[in-house]
Amino acid sequence: MAELLLELLTEEIPARMQRRAAEDLAVLASDKLEAAGLVPSGAHAYATPRRLTLVVEGLPDRQPDAIEERRGPRVGAPASAIEGFLKSAGLDSIDQCVQRDAGKGAFYFAVIRRPGRSTAAVLPELLREIVLGLSWPKSMRFPAASFRWVRPMTRALCLLDGDILPLALDGVPVGDESCGHRFLAPNKFKVKDFADYRRKLRQAHVMLRGEDRRQAIALALYEKAAEAQLTVKDDPALLDEVTGLVEWPVVLMGSIDPEFLTLPDEVLTASMRTHQKYFACLDRDGKLAGRFLVVANLIADDGGAAIVAGNERVLRARLSDARFFWEQDRKMALAARIPKLAERVFHAGLGSVLDKVGRIERLSEDLAAYIDGADKAKVRRAAELAKADLSSGMVGEFPELQGIMGRYYALHDGESAEIASAIAEHYSPLGPNDHCPSAPVAVAVALADKIDTLVGFFAIDEKPTGSRDPFALRRAALGVIRLVVENRLRVPLAQAFSRAFAFGRTDGFATDPTADLLAFFADRLKVHLRDQGARHDLVAAVFALGGEDDLVRLLARVAALDAFLKTDDGANLLVAYRRAANIVRIEEKKDGTAYPGEPDPKLLQQPAEATLAAELDRVAAKSTDALGREAFTEAMAAMAALRGPVDEFFVQVTVNCENRQLRANRLRLLAQIRDTLNRVADFSQIEG
Repeated sequence: MAELLLELLTEEIPARMQRRAAEDLAVLASDKLEAAGLVPSGAHAYATPRRLTLVVEGLPDRQPDAIEERRGPRVGAPASAIEGFLKSAGLDSIDQCVQRDAGKGAFYFAVIRRPGRSTAAVLPELLREIVLGLSWPKSMRFPAASFRWVRPMTRALCLLDGDILPLALDGVPVGDESCGHRFLAPNKFKVKDFADYRRKLRQAHVMLRGEDRRQAIALALYEKAAEAQLTVKDDPALLDEVTGLVEWPVVLMGSIDPEFLTLPDEVLTASMRTHQKYFACLDRDGKLAGRFLVVANLIADDGGAAIVAGNERVLRARLSDARFFWEQDRKMALAARIPKLAERVFHAGLGSVLDKVGRIERLSEDLAAYIDGADKAKVRRAAELAKADLSSGMVGEFPELQGIMGRYYALHDGESAEIASAIAEHYSPLGPNDHCPSAPVAVAVALADKIDTLVGFFAIDEKPTGSRDPFALRRAALGVIRLVVENRLRVPLAQAFSRAFAFGRTDGFATDPTADLLAFFADRLKVHLRDQGARHDLVAAVFALGGEDDLVRLLARVAALDAFLKTDDGANLLVAYRRAANIVRIEEKKDGTAYPGEPDPKLLQQPAEATLAAELDRVAAKSTDALGREAFTEAMAAMAALRGPVDEFFVQVTVNCENRQLRANRLRLLAQIRDTLNRVADFSQIEG
């Protein structure tokens, strides 16, 4: 068994692309090798800012031999046909063929044995396919090669069991040499195998595994902050990004000039994080401290003093700009910025941001009626101001602060804390782990913003597809679901969508998308519940009833159905339902007619069918009353009473009897079982 080691040295690979590239490289290599008959015991890939490495273990020495059988002409065929077949198969004599009965007489079969090629002969071409086949979000051309790659490739290391394996990468040199850290160990060194490679990289100040670098950074951040009796502000995304920026991380601490500490914490953090990739520190009270942590890619002779001083100088310039925006923005009232929103296009088919604000104002005021404690005047004012900070200098510099700066500017202008918080929170929730607003005014504006976006893009036929969702409409739908469910809002979504469409007709909304949106929400709700461990088929079963757009009521029905099906009565009744529904479906198809309506009491000859009919009437009345009161558990309990009579019916009664009237009456009775159970959910949608 052989070991393959491939290292591709490049200019700096963007941090956001590294992890995916390593995963794709390992998968692509495994697939290509297996397709070539070279099944390895394992394939692993690693990425640093300057290298992409693949190690494949347990490669066989050669491909397995292949045996191909090719059918020729019939035995006794003309000589010309036989000669042509032998020539195409590369054989000299018909004696090299075997005769076999192929069902239509005896035929000649050529048995061609193709010996497998050695692994060393197969790999060069295969590896080139793997390197060129690796997909990147963005790629570029570079002088050394004719192919595109993420960044210019400078050299490659390619070894098969310690021997250099030829690899055609155009002008990129390929051999048994690698190099370490760009500054700390730039000299090349020879490599024997992966263990040797990894050891020498470590000596040359390169941590190959991304997880090792991440853990080292996290530990060093913690220790450096603890030395100053501080803690690090948790930021997993920044930690991931910085991991992809360094090969030998060194954490250093710098100071923030006290004069800038009067800026809002979010401004300080954004200035440090967005442009400089600094980690913020917190004091014992959890407040932002006047220190920051920077991850250098260098061991400095002076202990990092010059690096820290340089970063402090850069941060000072950044914070000076931020302070300028902070001071200038507050010279103009937030409300005075609203007209500028007319200059911002929300979407070519949906008008300006000012148009959107107008729609949100009207829709949020409507939605306030369904939210306890939502003052309509405050809701409208919050909606009016929600997007105004987009015209501010600070949000222009730091777009991620939209809403947050609006809150500060609203408070500065004397707006109420409730309105200011709604401005800050109306973009939320942005994901499954994001904070979900709960204050009534904030909920109303956040809900209106997302519903307007969904209705607008669906109205102009800009719906998500299987692979594309450029306007993040799936995220918006999940945001609506969370706002409704977590705040237990009894909002009729169909009505809300129709109202949003009506408000948008003058802004280019062309087609009422309410029906499409309800179907879209059914799919999103399945995803939401699946992530929480719930069964998506139960959601489908309730949605299939039609007319249900109250998510709180729907989920209560789903929960009751789930609990019911976990009982013996529920599980057995589901089996009985399927049996009844299948019989009715088959017989209706065979007869070319349906069997609607209630069974004729005069034709209920056997006690089991009369008992079932009476019980169906009783259960239908009781469950209808319970459903009307939204007592879904009670409705399920009523359904459970059908189990005994249904079981007895199938034991005692023959449905397809010779008497046509009795048969039709019994089919109507079975159809009534189906229809009665379908009052609470469409049981045909339930799996398992």
